[in-house]
Amino acid sequence: MQDADEKTSGLPPEAGKVLLHLARATIAGALGLPAELAAVPNWAQRPGATFVTLTGPQGLRGCIGSLQAYRPLGVDLRANALAAAFEDPRFPPMSAEEWSQVEVEVSLLSSLQRMHFDNEESLLQQIQPHQDGLVLSHGVHRGTFLPQVWDELPQPREFLRALKHKAGLPADFWSVNIEVYRYMVEKWREGPTVDRKSDG
Repeated sequence: MQDADEKTSGLPPEAGKVLLHLARATIAGALGLPAELAAVPNWAQRPGATFVTLTGPQGLRGCIGSLQAYRPLGVDLRANALAAAFEDPRFPPMSAEEWSQVEVEVSLLSSLQRMHFDNEESLLQQIQPHQDGLVLSHGVHRGTFLPQVWDELPQPREFLRALKHKAGLPADFWSVNIEVYRYMVEKWREGPTVDRKSDG
């Protein structure tokens, strides 16, 4: 997992600030609040896969994203910002009253890399804590954890069990047909000094 000062995506230094502003302004506008949507820069026209995470005073308030880059970065970000605010099934739609208390985090995903393993122990030995995001799939079941989830589940075995549960599988489930992919993220998060009222 990489913060803004550890860029590897080739984005310009101001990318994080631009993406955070775009996500916040998009949601504010949808709430009917004042929002200044700047022109999307050229570098955001190339394909990109993003996750938008919203955090309120009580913790997570929404998190929706794309696992693969299939549309322009700016389009993907705005769509995921709206989905995180209004379509995450775990939470009610965002309200204008609570919006000023919410912080935005944007994650830009690398391409998915399939992992090769003979059994669960082999997989666990390959997982890199605090670096890997994982996608686990088996049949119709699929789930992902961003690298940020390592802060809550720091042990690989615990991380994997929780991921299986998120995918709708028993925590102790195993099959030779399980597929696991890893990815990394570059992330930017609003700090406590961000003037969130400027966009609503």
